[in-house]
Amino acid sequence: MNAQVVSMQDARTRATCSQAFPVADLSSLFARQPVERFAPAQAVFWEGDEATHIFEVTVGMLRALRLLSDGRRIIVGFLRPGDLLGVSLKERYLYTVEAVSSVELRRFPRRRFEEEVARHSNLQQQLFSKLRDEMTAAQDQAVLLSRRSAEEKLANFFLLMGRNQNCTSIVDLPMTRLDIADYLGMTIETVSRTITKLANSGVIATPERRSVTVLKMERFDRWRTVTKATIGRPRHTACAVCIRQCVKAAEPNGEESRNGRADRQRHCRS
Repeated sequence: MNAQVVSMQDARTRATCSQAFPVADLSSLFARQPVERFAPAQAVFWEGDEATHIFEVTVGMLRALRLLSDGRRIIVGFLRPGDLLGVSLKERYLYTVEAVSSVELRRFPRRRFEEEVARHSNLQQQLFSKLRDEMTAAQDQAVLLSRRSAEEKLANFFLLMGRNQNCTSIVDLPMTRLDIADYLGMTIETVSRTITKLANSGVIATPERRSVTVLKMERFDRWRTVTKATIGRPRHTACAVCIRQCVKAAEPNGEESRNGRADRQRHCRS
């Protein structure tokens, strides 16, 4: 039996199984895949590699980064359990992903992932929600970068990390201070100096190097109020107009109209 016949039979088997056993959620696609472990600083994939797989984070934290032509590093996001890596309309990965802590992942072939998502409407909705969260995270970073004060940037970064951990008083920071600096567009010296300043003023405590305790939440609340006014949108609903326009523009032979582009730009400014 040749490889082509085997491949066709495998495809029919997958299709039959998919119809007989509806996929409950995105995580169930990865549930039967083996766990892969990565040590801190180990790369999962590199920017420009062929995008052959989608990954689900099960344990640990990773950083997504890009390297500029002059060698500088920009961290575009931190990934946690439940996040997906490598979801893109491109044929190659758009960024490098490295483990921050000890990490466990499951991988799923990209083509099969796209087939399953196309076959199940509930998976499409969940994937759309994931992409929407990713755009919200990018917006959060843009707001942090727009803050003029180093204290304001760090305070809102701590709040963001605490929100993702469902805790705002004690914030775990698995990443290094250099990671924080490369995420916020600051130098490591400024990050360290600002953390020391906040600690000396009694706003935070640093019992351990990889965590902070917020002592004066009222100070953080003032900075957080400024950030909320800047964003102006709650999490999970931000930039839905932008996403719809981007998805439409990415469709085969799709083209974003002048009116659609104007609506998206007006939405982002509002």
